[in-house]
Amino acid sequence: MERVHMGLLFLFFSMFSVMASCRNFLPSIPFDEGYTPLFGDNNLAIHRDGKTVHLSLDERTGSGFVSHDLYLHGYFSASIKLPADYTAGVVVAFYMSNGDMFQKNHDEIDFEFLGNIRGKDWRIQTNVYGNGSTNIGREERYGLWFDPAEDFHQYSILWTDSQIIFYVDNVPIREVKRTESMGGEFPSKPMTLYATIWDASDWATNGGKYRVNYKYAPYVAEFSDLVLHGCAVDPIEHVANCDNASSSKAVPSGVTPVQRIKMDNFRKKLMTYSYCYDKIRYKAPPSECVINPREAERLRRYDPVTFGNGRRHHGKHNNHGRGSKTEAVSF
Repeated sequence: MERVHMGLLFLFFSMFSVMASCRNFLPSIPFDEGYTPLFGDNNLAIHRDGKTVHLSLDERTGSGFVSHDLYLHGYFSASIKLPADYTAGVVVAFYMSNGDMFQKNHDEIDFEFLGNIRGKDWRIQTNVYGNGSTNIGREERYGLWFDPAEDFHQYSILWTDSQIIFYVDNVPIREVKRTESMGGEFPSKPMTLYATIWDASDWATNGGKYRVNYKYAPYVAEFSDLVLHGCAVDPIEHVANCDNASSSKAVPSGVTPVQRIKMDNFRKKLMTYSYCYDKIRYKAPPSECVINPREAERLRRYDPVTFGNGRRHHGKHNNHGRGSKTEAVSF
């Protein structure tokens, strides 16, 4: 029955992804036209006529690349295939940041992929920081309706002056709207785009319980279909050129009513953590949070300690293994 449910969910999202990709097609670019190596030396390898990049992690080092330009808003995307087998402690990141320019008040928009022990699924995490507001973690975590190590899947960020939308295979999974209460904590300064793979053994898997095992190295993350469609910013004058970014009808302008149904369904089925409901970290939700009672109840049942009254109940809803995954992907 679990396989049937997973198959139905995969078909559901795949059909929507095909339709969405037809609407939001944007041309990809060769690596050298938009990016440059960041670190890792030979652990970064360019393949397929310069359009596919392999990032490796081994005992010596991880690796990464960075965009040539700074951007103020735009649509940024990559198709990524993650390492397989035992990946605990491994983190692959696709994100925007200006931490090198604004060390004390930086902005950041994150996709992070968190590896796992054998037999457990990769997890995906999104996060947003503005003006150095690292004291407020705005993380959300999710499962996926596919194995991200079996094939390439597209991960995209839409960033405007009023919203940030995260997409997986053109399905919106999270929308962050700029609110008056957020003030400068909404990312608003020019950022560059990064992709990295690195050893996060200290925190990435069960708070550091499971670490990177280099017996399975090298861990290789593959990137292709690189899209940089944004307002490029002059690094000296900090003047943004948005002519190309704003002229394309292929760039999404927000979440449509049909997409919102799909996003709500994804979050209902596959979201496992949201900072807005974390009662251990926050006595009251941060001001920008819009509390959904059904979402709150589902997360409370999934993890009553984090999202409930702080007392663990030994019942069927406190099972974080295969049972909870079955519940998450079934209709």
